[in-house]
Amino acid sequence: MAKNITLYWGSGSPPCWRVMIALEEKGLQGYNGKLLSFEKQEHKSKEVMDINPRGQLPAFKHGNNVVNESYAACLYLESQFRSQGTPLLLGGAEEQARMYQRMFEAQTLLQKLSDVIYYTWRVPEAERHDSAVQRNKEALTTELKLWEQCLQQVGEGSFLAGKSFSLADVIVFPVIAYAVRFGLSLERYPRLGQYYSLLKDRPSIKASWPPHWLENPQGMDTLKDL
Repeated sequence: MAKNITLYWGSGSPPCWRVMIALEEKGLQGYNGKLLSFEKQEHKSKEVMDINPRGQLPAFKHGNNVVNESYAACLYLESQFRSQGTPLLLGGAEEQARMYQRMFEAQTLLQKLSDVIYYTWRVPEAERHDSAVQRNKEALTTELKLWEQCLQQVGEGSFLAGKSFSLADVIVFPVIAYAVRFGLSLERYPRLGQYYSLLKDRPSIKASWPPHWLENPQGMDTLKDL
């Protein structure tokens, strides 16, 4: 069943990682995974562009069906393989509402992380301003505090939407892990630290852990002062 699934992915990319976690949770090991190098611009190859004309990863194909947006791919996998593996959509109205809310709030978190992490890469030197750097850091700090509050609401030892693992965790955990990789202090954000510890050894997450993170466990310190 997994043999007609193809995923082009890049190591450490939260959008790629979440699709890989979803595949693991749905018991779809053995899919055709193709690891590409961002540094070598392999995501701009004809092979990828034929599936995803934007030249972005992930690029996902199931049979003749192409679903390149990571949120859509995760929802598609749950819909098509609902009867197998881990149920990722919660049933209760309260938990389902919380699940969808957290899923889509993750876009804001990733954007604010990127604004800080990639500022010097994205902004030409002549256009950089210390005030912009500080503003981005303050916006990210405010966002992280909101996630601390979200986790406090569900209680210690809970997943993002409640007592059950769900699509919210599939979507959000890679973003939290990405922040940790870039030096986020989990002592300063203890609820995020508890959540990270709760999930980092989950089989689907360990099986899909970014290989270059395994090869070089030492991350960066970009976010150490937040």
